[in-house]
Amino acid sequence: MSSTTIKPEGSPAKRVKRSNKLTRSATWFCFLGLLPILALFTYIRLIPIVKTFYMSLFQWDMVSPKKPFIGLQNYITLFQNENFLISLKNTTIIAFNVFLFSVPFALMLAVLILNQVRFKSWYEAIYFLPFIAPMVPVTVIWKWILDANNGLMNYFISFFGISSKAWLLDPKLAIVSVIMLTVWKTLGYNMVIFMVGLKGISKEYYEAAAIDGATGIKAFWHITVPILKPITVFVSVITLIHSYNVFSQIYILASDVQGAPGYVVRVLVYDMIENGFRFFKMGYASAEAVILFLIVLALTLIQLGLAKERTSSKKGLS
Repeated sequence: MSSTTIKPEGSPAKRVKRSNKLTRSATWFCFLGLLPILALFTYIRLIPIVKTFYMSLFQWDMVSPKKPFIGLQNYITLFQNENFLISLKNTTIIAFNVFLFSVPFALMLAVLILNQVRFKSWYEAIYFLPFIAPMVPVTVIWKWILDANNGLMNYFISFFGISSKAWLLDPKLAIVSVIMLTVWKTLGYNMVIFMVGLKGISKEYYEAAAIDGATGIKAFWHITVPILKPITVFVSVITLIHSYNVFSQIYILASDVQGAPGYVVRVLVYDMIENGFRFFKMGYASAEAVILFLIVLALTLIQLGLAKERTSSKKGLS
C-alpha cells in the first residue's frame, strides 16, 4: 500500500517573512496613495500655522521693510490692549451661548423628527437649509428682520405687548442677535449629525429597557445619551470652532455698532483682520491668530479628554 506524503509549503519562518514583506508593500502603497493628500494638507494647513507663529515673534509691519525680532512682546501687548480683551470676551460669550443652545436643541429636534412618522425628509430638509445657505445673503435678510423701524421681529413681539427694540443699535442686543443667527445657522447641521447617530442605535436596547420598565426620558438618558457621546463630542467641537471664528455675522449684522465707544460688539476675527489689513500690523494680528488657535485647540482637547474619561469609567464599571 503506497503512502502519500504532503510536503509543507514552507517553513514557518519563510511564511512569516513572506507575510511581513506583503505587509510592508501594503504600507508603502497606502503611504504613496496618501502622499498627495498629506502634501496638500501640509501646504494649506500646517505651513500657514507655522508661518503665523513665526510672524507673531516679529514687529511685522506690511509697509515697513524692517521687521525686527521682538520675541513675545506682541503677546504681552495683546493682553494689555482693551480692544483685544473686549474682543476675547465677546467671542467667548457668543461661542458658549451658541454651544449651549445649538447642541441640546439639535439633539431634541433629531429625536422628535425620528419619532415623527410622516414627512421626516421634509423636516430634515427644512432644518438643514439654513446651514447650506450662504452666510452673507442670509445675514442681510436677518438684518432686515431685526431692523428697529420696519423689522419683522419688533412686529412679532408687539403682539405680546413688548415695546420695539433697537436690535442692531444696542450693543448688548446686537450680541444677542448674532447668537440667534448663529444658532439658527448651525442647528440644522448639528441635527443631521445627531440623526445619523440615532439611526445607528439598535432598537434592541430600547426593547430590553422597556422590559425593565425604563421608557421615555429614562431610556433616553440611560441609553441614547451615553451611546451618542462620541457624536456629541464631535458636534460640540465643531460648534465651538465655528462660533469662535464668527466674523460675517458681526461685519454685516452689527456693522452699525462697530464704531460704538469701546467697540462693544467687536470679536477676535474682526479685530485680527482690522489690525492686519487696516493698520498693517501683521505681527500683532498673527499673535491674535495664534491665541485663537490655542483656545480652540485647548477646548477640543478638553472635550476629547472628558469623553475618553467617561468612556473608560463606564468600561470599568461594566
